[in-house]
Amino acid sequence: MTPAGQPSPGRSARRVIVLRHGETDHNARGVWQGQLDSDLSGLGREQARAAAAALAAYQPSLVVASDLKRAAETGDEVARLCDIPISYDARWREIHVGEWAGMTAAEVNAEYPEERLRHLRGEDFKRGVHGESLSDVAQRVRSGLDDLLDDLGPGQTAVVATHGVTGRVVIAELVDLDRLTAWRVLGGFGNCHWAEVVEAETGWRIQTWNASASS
Repeated sequence: MTPAGQPSPGRSARRVIVLRHGETDHNARGVWQGQLDSDLSGLGREQARAAAAALAAYQPSLVVASDLKRAAETGDEVARLCDIPISYDARWREIHVGEWAGMTAAEVNAEYPEERLRHLRGEDFKRGVHGESLSDVAQRVRSGLDDLLDDLGPGQTAVVATHGVTGRVVIAELVDLDRLTAWRVLGGFGNCHWAEVVEAETGWRIQTWNASASS
């Protein structure tokens, strides 16, 4: 892998940058968000501007974002700085966490201890009783990913502004890695951290993981 935050060589290959949104107040307080809609915090906006400046080095051609405000605002910063179009799509939303939404991590641990352990192990079950499973997320992001790749020409780079769990699922789909293995071997994204995935002759591969503007 190339050093974190640095564009890799071979600019003729197509690239997808999967970017997690900046910090929200819920993130700072350890609250499960799922598909709760929340704005970036002051720090989150600073993170998004810094990430946009770093990602400008990739010369992206387009940006797509979850329609949830925290990801949309993060994608807006990239699109604005690079003077490129952005589209918003519910298919890039975070996993729906059902009854966990709005609860702190401590509350989830106390009230749903077995399910929380299943989540940490990366098992495929519906979060928060009536939320989504990883398979559910994979199904909805797959169609969005296919549409994105159809629009991405040779040598072009796309930025996907999305969420932590969804971002990991997107990477697994791109590189054809089963979800349980991906959950076990790929660490979570920090706020405004990203992965660079590059198309090679034999398929897509991870070039950088969990990079940030400060890396």
